[in-house]
Amino acid sequence: MNADTKHAIEHTAIRLRTSLFGLMRQLRQAQPADAIGSARLGVLGALYRLGPMTPTALAAHERVRLQTLTRLLAELEAEGWIVRAPHPDDGRQSMLSLAKLGARRLSADLRRREASLARAIETALTPAQQAALLKACTAIDAVAEALATSTALPSAAAAATAR
Repeated sequence: MNADTKHAIEHTAIRLRTSLFGLMRQLRQAQPADAIGSARLGVLGALYRLGPMTPTALAAHERVRLQTLTRLLAELEAEGWIVRAPHPDDGRQSMLSLAKLGARRLSADLRRREASLARAIETALTPAQQAALLKACTAIDAVAEALATSTALPSAAAAATAR
């Protein structure tokens, strides 16, 4: 790889990082006070996408220590957003799953977030820019997959198999 190509790739990485962080910051700030917080959103989203799993597998998926999740899981369980059941093969463990209330709240929150983002896309971008953004999503997904396969940290697949 020549120096110009390397510089262009490094510049693209910087722009992508700053753009994504700026977008995520604006998305967080645009949410109403009763929106699901990012930690809860991560837990609920993982249980929705991956299905029931042990607290240990969930912590691995979220890349946090189990002790970090203990209080949050207790709150979500007390509020009826998640349910805990005995592990089918190991009596020392439990399985967490998304309760109906948690699924409803997660869906409502995501619909609200997506509607806000859709309004911003509609007002800020031309149809051609909207099409380019959609194509860019495919590229961003490929970058995310490359990062997931190149990291030594446990991936979602590893967390799912730990169930």
